[in-house]
Amino acid sequence: MNYKGSGSSSFDSVSCKFLRLSGPHMNSIFFRCFCLVCMVLILRALVLYPLSSILTFQQKPLDWVYGSSVSNSLPEIRKGKFLEVPQIVWGLNNQKIAFARACLTARMLNRTLLMPSLSASLFYKEVELLEPIAFEKIFQFDRFNTLCSGFVQLGRYSEISNKTGPLELRKGSGRRWTVERDLDQLTEFSQIPMSEYEVIRIVGKNPFLWHDHWPVKDYARIFECLVLVDEISNEATRVVSKIQETGNKVKSKLQTQQQSIGSMNSSGIHSPYIAVHMRIEKDWMIHCKNLEQRSNISQICSSKKEIMDRVAHITGLQRPTIVYLAVADSLLEDESVLDGWDEGLLPYEKKRLGVWDVYNRYPYLIKSAIDYEVCLRADIFVGNSFSTFSSLIVLERTQKLMRSGVTDSCGIDVSYFNLSETSCSDMTGSTGGNRGCEMCLCSGHTMKRTKGAAH
Repeated sequence: MNYKGSGSSSFDSVSCKFLRLSGPHMNSIFFRCFCLVCMVLILRALVLYPLSSILTFQQKPLDWVYGSSVSNSLPEIRKGKFLEVPQIVWGLNNQKIAFARACLTARMLNRTLLMPSLSASLFYKEVELLEPIAFEKIFQFDRFNTLCSGFVQLGRYSEISNKTGPLELRKGSGRRWTVERDLDQLTEFSQIPMSEYEVIRIVGKNPFLWHDHWPVKDYARIFECLVLVDEISNEATRVVSKIQETGNKVKSKLQTQQQSIGSMNSSGIHSPYIAVHMRIEKDWMIHCKNLEQRSNISQICSSKKEIMDRVAHITGLQRPTIVYLAVADSLLEDESVLDGWDEGLLPYEKKRLGVWDVYNRYPYLIKSAIDYEVCLRADIFVGNSFSTFSSLIVLERTQKLMRSGVTDSCGIDVSYFNLSETSCSDMTGSTGGNRGCEMCLCSGHTMKRTKGAAH
């Protein structure tokens, strides 16, 4: 029904009747003034009262506008309302991104995210072979809720009262399922009557493949709340200690040799190390070749030699130094990964370092989490800008720079780092002036420039 049209018709009818009854006096000044006052009062009633009710509705706590510019204006998370998502799959950092996207979806719906299952194994095609693993086996559940309190909330299935059955939200797919349609669907499910269901269950594709509606800073905030459980953190500490112990032995031996000829006086030994995410495994080479063909870019796949050349051109590097190679050994086909490095660069992978037993007792996901932490703690990190593993390490290291007050490093505004472009720049170096991304970060608040293309 068109209420505006109906109201206008009634008003015209009443006015005509009134004019017919008052015909003899309608030319008087008093009558004209009287009509004018009546019209003003009627218009005020029709216009101002509905406007007032609209303004009041907009101030209700459950009424908000979605978008990154007002992401911090969302109301406090409602109690007793939950969001359930499918099992999160693929690599460690794909899973972290998917988890953060699920958290932000729950935040948009003003709900608590039910603790999702992660995937301990790595299968891209055979989804039925994925080995589920509880979130709290990798990350600290209570610590997450403490650090992200008021922003997002993680809940347990035991908190559900089961008063109502779950409402299914089926994610669309295909080219026709646009970002706008996805946002409209989420908006619809945030409103009555859908919002009254205790549990909304999203069915369909993996959260990593959902459309994205949030700024990088929201993802970064969630990543900061992801703290590894003590068992995994302690294993990473064991690996870092072994790296530093090896570096100390090398430098101690060198110092002893130099002191014997009086060229160096005794001093404390500090053993910084470089961590290189050496993405040359067979699964990556297949993926990056396909990506190069689709993107018409020829500098995504880096060979072992290219990576070694770029590490060798890090400026201000003190040698000798340990180079820890973060590589998925089970997927590595090139066994010569330790050969051919520049003088003073001492490459170590898990077996040569003597920490294979630390990794070998765990499934893929935990191995990756240990390597992530070892790279995060490195004095210098070198990664591949097309890898989510490298990108999230750079993002987290950059966040630490920003928290410490550093906003500019090597002439680059560190606030430009994000999930897909990590300080990309055009660089011309001795290896040929290829276009690449600078992803080499120091803990000493400076980024070391490398010569060459993306690494």
